[in-house]
Amino acid sequence: MGNIVAIVGRPNVGKSTLFNRLTGQRQAIVDEESGVTRDRIYGKSFWNGKEFSVIDTGGYAINSDDIFEQEIRKQVHLAIDEADVIIFVNDVTTGITDYDEEVANILRRSEKPVLLAVNKVDNYDRIADASEFYSLGIDPMFTISSINGSGTGDLLDKITELLPDEKDEQLPDIPRFTVVGRPNAGKSSIINAFIGEERNIVTPISGTTRDSIYTRYNKFGYDFFLVDTAGLRKKAKVKDDLEFYSTLRAVRAIESSDVCLLMVDATRGFEGQDQKIFTLIERNKKGIVIVVNKWDLIEKDHTSTRKFEEQIRNEIAPFNDVPIVFTSVINKQRIHKVLELAHQVYENRKRKISTSQLNDYLLPIIENNPPPSNKGKYIKIKYITQLPTVTPEFVFFCNLPQYVKEPYKRFVENKIRKNWNFTGATVKIHFRKK
Repeated sequence: MGNIVAIVGRPNVGKSTLFNRLTGQRQAIVDEESGVTRDRIYGKSFWNGKEFSVIDTGGYAINSDDIFEQEIRKQVHLAIDEADVIIFVNDVTTGITDYDEEVANILRRSEKPVLLAVNKVDNYDRIADASEFYSLGIDPMFTISSINGSGTGDLLDKITELLPDEKDEQLPDIPRFTVVGRPNAGKSSIINAFIGEERNIVTPISGTTRDSIYTRYNKFGYDFFLVDTAGLRKKAKVKDDLEFYSTLRAVRAIESSDVCLLMVDATRGFEGQDQKIFTLIERNKKGIVIVVNKWDLIEKDHTSTRKFEEQIRNEIAPFNDVPIVFTSVINKQRIHKVLELAHQVYENRKRKISTSQLNDYLLPIIENNPPPSNKGKYIKIKYITQLPTVTPEFVFFCNLPQYVKEPYKRFVENKIRKNWNFTGATVKIHFRKK
């Protein structure tokens, strides 16, 4: 499973800025107003040869004062449950507040490694001011400035030193199919249907599956691991953070899989949360099969599969070369089809095309449909080759790679998909200078 680093602290201490600094992206919305980090709570970081996920727990803060304290407490407990390392961010300009004291108390009692980051230390006077934070009793302390990045290198060094080595639980090298999706889409039920036994306790209450469960499936000529993501885990301490949990859990399970079976509840349609999970799978370059479950409840309404499928493909475009299968787990309808498709996608994802085949097929197409010229400059593509990556990635060598725009990349990707079967696999296209 991937390592997770969680950032905790009250609003406005600079958690989002630190998150952006660690993950190298500007996607979290950062605003002066308190509590505006909404969308981006998950990103990847790579340092000293280690890759890890960074979670900004501030992403779900509701900031009305009465529930404010319990909200922060909830995030801290969440971080303690889920993360491998916790960064506790404080603000040197406000000094230590009651909230900081309280959070420090909870963190000191936890078993997890905690790093104290005193933020906004961007001049010499503030280095002296930061010394008061030693009284929180959390060691080691780092003085940083998320805005300009000072001190974050040392912080990252310490994080990677503390992260456990990625032990792969010595599982045999066979495909891993992970079942992901919103609560109640039928994740555990489909696994039980495959295996033919109540391996997971299936109850209609949302949030009853605990951690990821690996089950080896070895019959009908198939041999693979089925991973049931803890769709959700509900804890007394964490009342409303179901969405946060599902995202966090899905992230972990997606990272360690080859192909994801995204379960969609037909009665609810393809919703925002389904879209989010789809994007997570795509961003992690995993294979995808979309499984529309509970179709037996819809068929009565005469909704056609074609219409439903079209709607999903529109939602997930431009990457919509993905198998979609309609099932009823309860009636065991088309369950076997799901496994067939997952295997097909697994093979597609490993597909290697020889350089000569690529060039013989693509160069004439490119000749007839060259990239649009830019400022009177013409882009000449010399040759194409597939990179030796785990997932399909292709490099087009040309004279002016910087002028090739997204639509043209999609054009060549579609031509590749048309000629070779990469259904369900993400394909990345790069243009580079020869």
